[in-house]
Order: sequence, then structure tokens, then C-alpha cells
Amino acid sequence: MGAPPAHGVLVRKTLSVEVAIRYQQILARFPKKQLLVLGDIMVDEYIWGSVSRLSPEAPVPVVEVKDESFRLGGAGNVAANIHSLGGMATLVGVVGNDPPGERLIQQIEAAGMKSDGVVVDRTRPTTIKTRVVAGSQQIVRFDRESTADLSKEAADQVLELATERLADADAVLISDYAKGVIGKRVARQILSLARRSQKIVVVDPKVHHFPLYKGATVITPNHHEALAFAHLPAWGQQDLLAVAGRELLVKLEVKAILVTRGEAGMSLFEDGRVTHIPAVAKEVYDVTGAGDTVLAVLALAMASGASMREAAVIANHAAGVVVGRAGTATISREELLDALKERV
Repeated sequence: MGAPPAHGVLVRKTLSVEVAIRYQQILARFPKKQLLVLGDIMVDEYIWGSVSRLSPEAPVPVVEVKDESFRLGGAGNVAANIHSLGGMATLVGVVGNDPPGERLIQQIEAAGMKSDGVVVDRTRPTTIKTRVVAGSQQIVRFDRESTADLSKEAADQVLELATERLADADAVLISDYAKGVIGKRVARQILSLARRSQKIVVVDPKVHHFPLYKGATVITPNHHEALAFAHLPAWGQQDLLAVAGRELLVKLEVKAILVTRGEAGMSLFEDGRVTHIPAVAKEVYDVTGAGDTVLAVLALAMASGASMREAAVIANHAAGVVVGRAGTATISREELLDALKERV
């Protein structure tokens, strides 16, 4: 999907000085904002190495391990991005009663965030995605997880923690990786409370959970998910995405749909308006976690007074930075400012 869908406004890759100043003013408000992040917390584990031969036991590469890393993933990465951008992130989610869960909690605290919104559930494992990377090539990924809905007891705890923290939040972010934390009851109750309190609600959902987020402010699917929801082919005519975007707006009754399109950038669908935002990445090394960064920056910018279009452009620049890094990554406010200034 290289070209933008038909019938939309195209944002220029360069920014005027006036626009750059406006973005700087928005970013300056980030430290004053508190965001509630609710969703699937997980471990993004990396095994880094090199390959020089095939195994004599089977036709598979032998990876000589050089290093290992353990990073906050999913909702944890969303919160980490908010924190690195100067905002205040209140994280609510679930981990298992196991060593990876303990380590995640320690890592949340080490990053300067509070872990008192993390529920420890003895009935399920901590979600772990382990990637084996040789050079710049991912060889394989193993997932250790439970995708079953939370028990009533755990869901009650999540709802209680989220409800307590919602009152002080400038926006609510839902990071839904379909790992069990966001079920029908949790989603509907939090959205109902958020709407009643007139909170911004930004959601990154999986396709089969789209209907749970009816009435949210904005959702951020990728183009495959948007087309799948509209029952359209994943690859085909460029105007299919425009059809999917309009259908999502109507069916979900949201203010906007921001469709992330990889190397083609993003498309923002609002009532009666479509804006196509070209990608700005200099080099794409790893797209892992880029959606988390988009979610964090989009919500921070909106909470800081940005229009939907301004927030989308700022989030697009943030994604352009993190995809140039290996593995799940965060971005600082200074790095984001520099990325925006480069386009002046």
C-alpha cells in the first residue's frame, strides 16, 4: 500500500516555522499531563546473536548468542514512552505470579513509574514474547501467554484500580493485545466512566475487539486490521482503505480513526475529512512497539491541546524515530523535538 487512498488531503513532509513553533508549544505541555494506561502488560525479551553455520541436526541456523535484553512491552511500553516524554503514566494491568512478573514490576519501578496498579494473578502466566535476532534479522519468536479472559476476581481488581485513577487522568489509553486483560466488562465499564467524565479515550485494539470500543475518541488500527474489520481484501485497490475508514467511523461512533500504514505513513479519518500523513523514517530497522509509541504520543498531544491532525503528525514523527532502533524502544521529548525541527 504505497500510495495514499483516494480522496484525501496529503500533509506535506516539510513543516513551516510557524507550525514547528506550534508543535513545540504542544510538547512543552507534556510534563503537566497525567495519563491512565490500561491493558496487556508483557515482556519483550530479545536474544541477540549471529549466525555463521547451519545445524548438523536439522536445516536451521545456529545462533551464537551475544546478548540478551528484557524490556517492557505492550501497555508497559506505552507507559514507558509517556514517562520518557515527560508525561505522568499511571499503569493498570496484570502479570503472573512468576519470576518474569516480578522482574516486570521491578523494571516499572526502575523506570521511575509506580507499579501499584499492577495486579498479580496467580492463575495465569506473565505474557512473554521472546525474539531471537541474528544481526538485523529476526529468526524466530516464541510466545508464552494466556489469552483467556481474566477471572472475576482479577477483573474486579483491574476495574477498581482503573476507576480510582481515572478521575485524575487527562486521557485514558487502552493497549489491547487480546491477552485477556481487556474483556467486554472491563472495556464497557471504563469507556462508560470515561465518557461520563468527558475524558479523551485512545485505543489500540485487535480486530475482534473493535466493537468493544464504540464511542471512544480515536482508535489506532493498522491497515490490515482496518480492512479486516470491513471484510475487505488485505491487498487491492488503494481506495479500499478509504471505504474501511468511513465504515469504522460510522459503526464505532468514534471521532477519528488513525490507520497506521507502515512505510506508507498514516491515514487519519474524521467526519467528512481524510488526511494522509507520509512516513518520515530515515531508516526502518525494527517496527516492534512502534504502535505503542504512536498510542502514547497521540494521547499526550491531544491531552496537551493538539487537534487530532496535529497529534497524528507528531505521533508519526515519533514512530519515525523508534522504527530506526533495534527492539522495543522509547523516545524522549528532546528527540521528538529534534525530529520535528528536521522537517522545517
